[in-house]
Amino acid sequence: MKIFSPNDYVAKSRFWYFLKKTQKTKKAGGEIVSIKKIPEKINKNVKNYGIWIRYDSRSGIINMYKEYRDVLVCGAAEQMYMEMAGRHRAKWSSIIILRIEELKTKECLRPSTKQYHGTKIKFHIPHFIQKSPWNKEVNLIKAYRYQTCLKEN
Repeated sequence: MKIFSPNDYVAKSRFWYFLKKTQKTKKAGGEIVSIKKIPEKINKNVKNYGIWIRYDSRSGIINMYKEYRDVLVCGAAEQMYMEMAGRHRAKWSSIIILRIEELKTKECLRPSTKQYHGTKIKFHIPHFIQKSPWNKEVNLIKAYRYQTCLKEN
């Protein structure tokens, strides 16, 4: 069971929540021996991830499939939590991640992930500030103290 949580306390709570639902065991009938963070192999290549989730909305329980592009699985899960909170107003505690898979480029379904699969991708710079060439070493913002005393001539 892989649990995505911000800290150990939330991970323990989610573990017992899912164990109670799947195995019908109570917290009194078991003991957590250790909690370990699973380190991911850091690779600088962006991968596609498919996430199957279930969440409680105002109208009932909804199953959903989402696709994200990220370097790590945890990053894709974090994107999913942020999008669900912003777009669907779903609370973090009501979202259950059923499965996460790494997808190949042919397996992607959503156009938002397919748009980055081309070989000739160009990103437009929307706002570019040109700095003056003669002031490269000088900072543009200078701190100075106000003088509150009067100078006599």
